[in-house]
Order: sequence, then C-alpha cells, then structure tokens
Amino acid sequence: MSRSTHSLLRHVTFRQLQIFSAVVHTRSFTRAAEELFLAQPTISLQMKKLGEAVGIPLFEQVGKEIRPTDAGQDLYAACRDLFRTFENLETQIADRKGIRRGKLRLGVVTTAKYIAPELLAAFGAQFPGIEFSMKVSNRDEIIQRIQNGEDDLYVMGQVPTDEVDVEAIPFALNPLTVMVPRAHHLARLAKPVPLDAIAQAPFLIREPGSGTRNAYLRLFGEKGLRPNIVMELSSNEAIKHAVASGLGVSILSIHSLALEGTSGPIEVLEVEGFPILRKWFLVYPRGRLLSLTAQKFLDFSVSQEQFITDRLVQLWPDLARYL
Repeated sequence: MSRSTHSLLRHVTFRQLQIFSAVVHTRSFTRAAEELFLAQPTISLQMKKLGEAVGIPLFEQVGKEIRPTDAGQDLYAACRDLFRTFENLETQIADRKGIRRGKLRLGVVTTAKYIAPELLAAFGAQFPGIEFSMKVSNRDEIIQRIQNGEDDLYVMGQVPTDEVDVEAIPFALNPLTVMVPRAHHLARLAKPVPLDAIAQAPFLIREPGSGTRNAYLRLFGEKGLRPNIVMELSSNEAIKHAVASGLGVSILSIHSLALEGTSGPIEVLEVEGFPILRKWFLVYPRGRLLSLTAQKFLDFSVSQEQFITDRLVQLWPDLARYL
C-alpha cells in the first residue's frame, strides 16, 4: 500500500465520502444537507476537511451549481465502487442469515414508467427486503445518469451506443403504434392506413431527446415524409390527453395504454409500417460489476419476457398477427 493511499485512509472518513457523494449528485451543499438531514455548516466543514485530506480542490462553482473537478470526478467514481462493495457485502451477510436484503437504483426513460413499476412490484414480492428507488427522465437525461454512474440499471428502448459504452440486455417487447381519437376519420379508411395519411394529419410529437420520437421520425424519414407537427409535448400522459381531446394523432407504446386499455377514448390504428416492434433493454456501463441485487433483478426481468408479451396481446389482440 502506497504512503499516499495510507494517508487518505487515515484522514478520510466514510461519512465524509457519503456527504461528498450527496453534494456531487445534488450539485448543492444546501440540497445535500436536506437529503442527509444535516446542517449546511456541517456539510461545508466536512467538505473542507475532505479537500484538505486529498490536497487538491474537489469542487468548482459553475453559475449557481457546484460541480466536481476532475479530481472530484475520480473520487466520486471511487466512492460509487466503495459503496457498491459494501452494499454487496450487506446483501451477502443478509443471505447468510437467511434474510433477503439489498438496494436497487433504477433509471427509467419516460415511456418505461408503465412497465418498470410492475416489474419492481413482482420482484419485490419475491424479495420483500429489497429497497427500491426509481428516477424517471427522458432519454438524454438517462444517458447523463449512465455517464455519471448514478444508478444500478437503466430501462431504455433505444440503446445509447453512440453516447456511452454499455451492456444492453433485451427483456421485453415494446411495440409502437399510431393512436387516434375514438371514431377519428382516419379509422374509416381502408386498412392498413397509408403512412402519408398519418404524416398529413395534425401530429402531436414528443420533445427532443425522446427515444420513441427518434424511432418514428426515422420511419417517416425512410419514406421521405415529414409529419404535420402541430404541438410538442413533454410526456406520454400529456400526449394521450391531447389525442383523446381531438387535438391530433400520435405514436406511442402500447404499454402507455396499460391502465385504460384500448377500448377507451383512444383507438389504436392499423397503419402501414406499424407496429414498430422495439424492445425494452436493461442497460449498464460496460465493465461494471453489478451488485447482487441488480443481477437478481436483471435475471428476473429477462424471465418475465413471455409474460409481458402475453399481457400486451391481451391488451391489443391484433398484436399477435405481427409476432
């Protein structure tokens, strides 16, 4: 063991590293204090001591945010590895005692919020001692979380191969379909409805950064078409309400109709080139050793693929013709 490492071990406490990690991911001493139920002067004092022990600045002020320096990023990566090791140890000790325990942090793209809670509930029924946290964000924000290593696993519909080096394991079907208001005039056309008819209709689109948006814009582009965009919305729920209100048509995952079904105010339309049969993936940085809990959840999710497919066919029976 080097002298510098030995010095850090003598002068840096585990609690300081916990505080440091909270400051990094909240980008604020104040928010870190609120998260850890500590006074802000305590946060400031401990970060001052940690900086002195490391001997190099760990933070820099950027506008109103506090961001880690390069050295701070290195320390943050080491903290994540250290915490993951201790979480694994806690899980292993609990298993030896016959107690199933562990923590799982899940990052989820917006559309996956319809499938992820159901998976977590089923997994939690098998392992009632597992604690969950789930962060729902658009695709760009989830990629940023992957780069920062903020979660154990990520549920995505489009693997970010160009942005970050990841492992991606498919675990469920994610069909995209055209959705229109019930009794819309397009529903009276011969089936399948031509894609150019959809492009000409008032179209409701997700915001930039959405994986669903990227998928259907790619299809329109391949056919030399551009949708007649009348409104951009930031969530699937907002789009569903807008479609049901007659503001336009859109393209969403069948999973988004899980609660209300396909016999409500929104109708699934049979259209040329649809459904787009995408997959859901569980994603994590390549080379990362998953925690025991994360590995259990990954294995469990993969085992549920046929069950999820059957649920989708039950929700929209026409899907069976495309499988």
